[in-house]
Amino acid sequence: MTLSGKRVVQIEIKSKGDVFHELWKANPHQVPSLTPTTIQNCQTHEGEVGTVGSILIWNYFHDGKDSVAKTLIEDIKEEKKSVTFKILEGDLLELYKTIVIHVHVDTCGINHLVTWTIEYEKLAPNVPDPDTLMDFYRKITKDIETHHLGQK
Repeated sequence: MTLSGKRVVQIEIKSKGDVFHELWKANPHQVPSLTPTTIQNCQTHEGEVGTVGSILIWNYFHDGKDSVAKTLIEDIKEEKKSVTFKILEGDLLELYKTIVIHVHVDTCGINHLVTWTIEYEKLAPNVPDPDTLMDFYRKITKDIETHHLGQK
C-alpha cells in the first residue's frame, strides 16, 4: 500500500473564474464570509497576502470538528490562474506527513472550471485517503459560486 497519493476534483461554476482565482490569491480573508459554515476565519500570520511566502492561519469545520491549519502560499501562477498552498501545521498533519493543495481555474468562454488537487503523504498505511477533503473543497466552491451569483 502506497503512502503517497493525489486526489483531484473538478467543479464547473457559473460565476467568473477570474473572481474565484483572485479570491484565493489576494483575498483569502474574505472566504469565511462566503462559506461561514465551513471556514470560520482566515488571518495573515506572516508576509503580504497575495504573495508567495505569505503564511495564513485558517479555522474551519471538517469531518465533524473544528480544525485549524497554518498554510504557506507556495506558488502563484497568474497565467494559469493557480495558487498552491502547503500545510505547515494543524489538524491534518496528525494524519498526513505532507499536504499540498492546488486550486486552479480554467476559463473557456462562459464556462469556468475549478480544479482542486491535493498531493499528500500519509503517516501510516491505515490512514484514509483525504476523500473527505475533496467534498470539503467542493462545498466551499459551490458556496462561493452561490454568493457570487447572488451579487449579480
